[in-house]
Amino acid sequence: MAQNIYDKPDFFAGYSRLGRSVRGLEGAPEWPTLRAMLPTMRGLRVLDLGCGFGWFCRWAREAGASSVLGLDLSDKMLARARAETADQAIGYAIADLEHLSLPDGSFDLAYSSLAFHYVEDAARLFASIQRALVPGGRLVFSTEHPVYMAPTKPGWTVTDDGRKSWPVDRYFVEGPRTTDWLSPGVVKHHRTIGTTLNLLIEARFRIDRVVEFCPSAAQIAQAPALAEEIERPMFLLVAAQR
Repeated sequence: MAQNIYDKPDFFAGYSRLGRSVRGLEGAPEWPTLRAMLPTMRGLRVLDLGCGFGWFCRWAREAGASSVLGLDLSDKMLARARAETADQAIGYAIADLEHLSLPDGSFDLAYSSLAFHYVEDAARLFASIQRALVPGGRLVFSTEHPVYMAPTKPGWTVTDDGRKSWPVDRYFVEGPRTTDWLSPGVVKHHRTIGTTLNLLIEARFRIDRVVEFCPSAAQIAQAPALAEEIERPMFLLVAAQR
């Protein structure tokens, strides 16, 4: 079973204060790029893997999806999602992405935001998603970039010439990495970009687009703290087709 950190009181309280939790999709700097990778929502049956507070579920319906199913491991996240959703075409359910089981050919689009790096067996997950999609169905997701996930220490170091650098620890050594983020002992599963893309190919997906997210100059001007993101990628965004 995947680690359920979102139901820990300290983690949930910290996560609830993040900009993306307070402002929803518009509070996520990568959202405009991720949104551009999505197909037209009109009439689609949509699956949201790791739906959290349900922001994307509600957006997809407003954009014309015929139905949306949001899955998450966290009772606390789903309780908030249900409380903020008044739409019979949106459903929510508890699910562990490590053991995802869905009816074949049930969805036109599978979407996930920053959940896949908590999954150990990505090969099984991608195969399950592939079976759940109709032929031609799309998978669009974001995950923590493996360079961001493998720093030698939590934070920047400064080189002799005064430049900031983000050292990478054993990039090619894949597997669990434990970090302190909002709560101590958070486990994420490090995979190289090559491994992620090849697992998708092996699951019989066609990769349409890959983006190593970098904030725009306009975003940095609006939120100067984002300037550090140009030093190393934080998110990996992928669009693929069954």
